[in-house]
Amino acid sequence: MNNQSGISYIKDHKMSGLAHTIHKDMKTIQTDAISSLMELLQSMFDGIDDSFFELANGARNNNEQNRFFEAMREIRIQRKGIENHFHLALSNFFKSPPRLKQFNTEDSLDEINADTLSLVQEDTLEEDVATNTMITKARANFQGQLLQIQTRMSSIYAPDSNEPLNPLDPEHICGAFTQACINLEINIREKLIVYKQFDRFVMSNLGDVYERTNKQLIDAGILPNLKHQSKKSRATARSSSSSSSPIDSGSHSENLENTANGIEIFSQIQSLLANVRQQTGSGFSAPANGNVQFIADNDLVSMLSTLQEQIPQQTLDDTTPTIINIRDALSALLEQKNKASGESSALNQVDEDLINLVSMLFEFILEDYNLSAPIQVLISRLQIPILKVVIKDKSFFAKNSHPARKLLNALAKAGIGWNDASEKQKDKLYEQIHNIVHTVLDEFNGDINIFETLYQQFSSFIEKEDHKAKIVEQRTKESEEGRIKSNKAQQTVEEIIKSKLASIDIPSTAKETIQNGWSRVMFLAYLKDDKEHRWQQTTDTLEQLIWCLKPHTEEKARQRWVRTVPSLLKEMKSGLQEVSYNSARLDQTMAEMKKALTDAFKQQSLSAAAKSEPENIHTPTAEAEPEATSIIEKTAIQKQKEIEEAAISEHLVKVDAIEAGNWIEFSLVNGSKFRCKLSTKIDDADCLIFVNRMGLKVVEKTRRELAHEMRRGRVKVLEQGLLVDRAMNSVMGNLRKMSGATA
Repeated sequence: MNNQSGISYIKDHKMSGLAHTIHKDMKTIQTDAISSLMELLQSMFDGIDDSFFELANGARNNNEQNRFFEAMREIRIQRKGIENHFHLALSNFFKSPPRLKQFNTEDSLDEINADTLSLVQEDTLEEDVATNTMITKARANFQGQLLQIQTRMSSIYAPDSNEPLNPLDPEHICGAFTQACINLEINIREKLIVYKQFDRFVMSNLGDVYERTNKQLIDAGILPNLKHQSKKSRATARSSSSSSSPIDSGSHSENLENTANGIEIFSQIQSLLANVRQQTGSGFSAPANGNVQFIADNDLVSMLSTLQEQIPQQTLDDTTPTIINIRDALSALLEQKNKASGESSALNQVDEDLINLVSMLFEFILEDYNLSAPIQVLISRLQIPILKVVIKDKSFFAKNSHPARKLLNALAKAGIGWNDASEKQKDKLYEQIHNIVHTVLDEFNGDINIFETLYQQFSSFIEKEDHKAKIVEQRTKESEEGRIKSNKAQQTVEEIIKSKLASIDIPSTAKETIQNGWSRVMFLAYLKDDKEHRWQQTTDTLEQLIWCLKPHTEEKARQRWVRTVPSLLKEMKSGLQEVSYNSARLDQTMAEMKKALTDAFKQQSLSAAAKSEPENIHTPTAEAEPEATSIIEKTAIQKQKEIEEAAISEHLVKVDAIEAGNWIEFSLVNGSKFRCKLSTKIDDADCLIFVNRMGLKVVEKTRRELAHEMRRGRVKVLEQGLLVDRAMNSVMGNLRKMSGATA
């Protein structure tokens, strides 16, 4: 029977009064459903207006802001036309519903863009992925209600056929909207925001529309005794198995949300995988005869367990990580099984995509430079157990708190600072990761609780190790800060004293007291300046002493000298006592200092006359040539510095971007490597201190030294993000590139 209107069907066959009642009720159902959807659409447009206005206010630059405002203006102009187009399309669906396949969650996943995704351009691919994600999520969220509506609608529109029909299917509703937006002239980024709002305001609220429509159909007498019974399909079994797992014993609504999000992410990946499947030549070939039985979840998990036992496993201590080609291994097992039983068994496309996805995730893990090689080897052994997990529970892809995902992330995070050791078994961290992987391989039988238990055990171990490391690191940090500050103080004091004494010839007693006594006073004041603020006072005292030892002929200067010396001697004695300088004969030292000052005062005029002549005997020509040479040399040095600065300026920016806690890998000239963490930056000394995972100092570098090492390729900053998140982002990015390449 053709897809004619159920209403026309009733009219044409001159049926009883019941038929006329159904005809009237169907008009009411159609009007009410379309009205509800139009209200949701109007709410969506109001929400879009607010969203774009907020985005424009938070824009990073004027161009971005103008783009958001232009999109908002374009949507306002096109809104009425989109609403009319959407309303007309919904009305046409009730007149002649497009054909549907028998509704099944798993079928819907297989169906998504298997070979129909347009690859004309990247924007089209992004749109198709977004719309297919909306459809898949809605079908997963409202499976029971949809099946009832579909069954009842099919009994009206095609009573003599098994052909499923439903004018309110998510695919039709989503398709009506995307077609209505076809003339919307905005960039792909803004259009994806529109689709996201449609998903949020319309698709996510279809449950209320479906519930009301089902009630109206029941009231109209359309299969009133129909009850939803889940088929014993693999998808239903998977959902039941996952929901009954003790690890998901929290809120039912939270569990449904996580599952839906997992299906959403997986459906995006499925769409991308479908585009590259022919290019890569991957896929299981179903048996040629038509009587194909798809492998159920429990059977597939059992086959994977058998595969894990049959594949020659390297010992966990091997140094070569290996990715198992699960697809080829399962193909061989299936072939053996089919020959032995005479049956025709095959793997469903969903499971094939899961296998491909997990393989790609573990390929990323083995190529991830952030993991040290021995840790990569251990984590690579978890490929089959993780595949078993995702077969049972797709929330792994969306739920950061998923036990298996948490464990993988924790192992990788802890292993980022692990360095190769000649005797790995003696290292407690390596031993812990080794034991955890061994436990999963030996004991995981489908109960995801084992991952939570192991995660808690590992977290407890890491917490204790981190606590000890933090104590050691804090001591290291304080010690290094103290050492560097002492060096800085010593250097500063020496430079100041040297510069002050360079311009004056003073008695040996005074010089000795300044260099070996007062230098200690200044050193101590520098270290305590943040608390006692005496550094400036000690430098002022030094300057006063030098001034008093210089010749002065003016009367005002001599009067100042008389006022200054008594307090100066008192200040010096107090400072020298504090640092215990020459304590046995301090009084004698101070007497000698007083005599030196008095002698200088008496001989001031004579000294001034004696020094005036040597200062004037230098002729201009005597220093002209050295000065010119100095200028030439300085210019050459300056040029060299400019070249050097230009070469490393980019790397200095990268050095400054490194934060305390970031892990770094250094490569030595001899080819060996080691990993360490930036513990602290000491700006005053232009110094960076690096520690190992036990908190002990391993290296110290200045900014320029680290920039030079980075320029030579001997320094690599390791990524800090969660392993599974980075793996998922990498896989989806690569799939998008491959999809674009096949366009």
